[in-house]
This record gives sequence, C-alpha cells and structure tokens, in this order.
Amino acid sequence: MANVAFLGLGVMGYPMAGHLASKGHDVTVYNRTAAKARKWSEEKGGASAPTPAAAASEKEIVFCCVGNDDDLRAVTLGEDGAFSTMSSGSVFVDHTTASAEVARELYAAAAERGIAFIDAPVSGGEAGAVNGVLTVMCGGDEEAFSRAQPVMECYGQSVRLVGAAGSGQLAKMVNQICIGGLVQALSEGIHFAQKAELDVELVLEIITKGAAGSWQMENRGKTMNDDQFDFGFAVDLMRKDLNICLAEARRNGASLPVTAVVDQFYSDIQKAGGGRWDTSSLIRRLK
Repeated sequence: MANVAFLGLGVMGYPMAGHLASKGHDVTVYNRTAAKARKWSEEKGGASAPTPAAAASEKEIVFCCVGNDDDLRAVTLGEDGAFSTMSSGSVFVDHTTASAEVARELYAAAAERGIAFIDAPVSGGEAGAVNGVLTVMCGGDEEAFSRAQPVMECYGQSVRLVGAAGSGQLAKMVNQICIGGLVQALSEGIHFAQKAELDVELVLEIITKGAAGSWQMENRGKTMNDDQFDFGFAVDLMRKDLNICLAEARRNGASLPVTAVVDQFYSDIQKAGGGRWDTSSLIRRLK
C-alpha cells in the first residue's frame, strides 16, 4: 500500500481519492475549500492538509485533479505548492484536463527537483469516477508510470502510457474532439427523427445496435429526446477542453473545422444559460 496525497476534491477528485482510501492506501487530501477536505476525511478516514505542500510532504505519489493550467501551476509551483516538499524519487500524477504545454513545463520543473511527472487526464465522467471505471491516458517516463499504474487502477479500468510528457493530454484532446462531433451528429439525428414524427426511442434502440451506435447514443440518446440535461459533463468544461484542442491545433497545424463549429454551438448554449447543462444539451440549439 502506498502513502499518497490527492489535491483537488471536485466532482472527479472526490470519488477518485475515495477509491484510493477504500483500497487501503494511506491518503492525505487537500482542497482549496478546506471544509470539503475535512468532510472527505470524515467520510473516508484519511487525513486532510491545509496546503498542497503539507499534503505532499514525504508522499510516494501525489495525485492532482484541478480546474485548468493556472490552477495546476498554483498547486505545484505556487506558494506552498506541492513541488516544494515532494521528495526526490516521488511521482506527481496530474489528472487535470489541461494543455500539453503545461504538462511539458511541469515535467521539466519536476525533473529539476528529482521528481517524476505524469500527465494523466481521464475520460468517463462523474459516473466513471464514482464507479472506478475511468480511462486514464498517460504521458511521461516508463519507470515512473510503472510505479503509479497499479495505484491508478484503483479507479481506472484502462490505464495506459501513450508516450512522452504531454502525450496524455494530447490523447485526451483526441477524445474530446471525437465526442464533440458525435454529440452534434446525435443531436441532428434525434431532431430529424422528432420532426419526422418517428418513435425516437424505438429508432435509437434499433440503430444503437448498428454502425451508428456509440456511448453517447446509448447513454444520452433517451435523455436528449426527453430534453433532460441536469447531469453529466458540463458545457462550461467542454468549452474549456475544446479551446485547448483548438489552441493545440493552431500550434501543430491540424485542421479541426467541425470542432471549431461545435465549439461555437456550445457557446450558444452558454449564452442561453446552459453552461452547467450536460454536453448533450447541444440539441437545444436545434429547437
């Protein structure tokens, strides 16, 4: 069993840290809102710390899941950041969906201190975190990954090393690009079926078994037809992720015309007050 820390107890981090504790690891947590960290400790039995530095001190592995690049820099390099107290030879695993640029930056900063850094964004949403079946895409060194992988498997059903530092974030960008296009296509398909006065649930049941089937269709098709969006991955977060994808595409020369359009469609949903709606709310634009 490992002596670990977990920084960031949001929708994803809270259950992920819980799985570590339930599997017997010694877990210390930090959260910007200290009351939430104390609540987690009371529920899960681990310890809480007032700063990232205090949480990370003398830990074998420090896990992190925060909001964006700036949040990540703050908990690693900022005042009372985790890198200031982490021991040489320890591993920092970042589950934040962030840029590949910041992953490479922090990999280098960690290496200067004798720390290994793995960028390890996840896919599977809140349900995947709660049920411990996330997909984890990792970038970094093989040796550090091999040490952290068994611990990440407490909440990940698929934990894979994609390549060098930043590769995990790039793989997550591919994931988000594909999801955006799928949700728009599914929105148009359901909207068309409604206008054609078909039994939408029956149509979805039929085509889910064919070439058009997808996770989005199976898990969001019915709720999209029922105009229900109070769950899942929020539009605000999806726009953050798609902006990361588009910025990286400008750097590497990739052409993402559909992604750019879908990003603007999500902007329309935000303007309509749907920033916290599930990403499947894209269908609202068509009504």
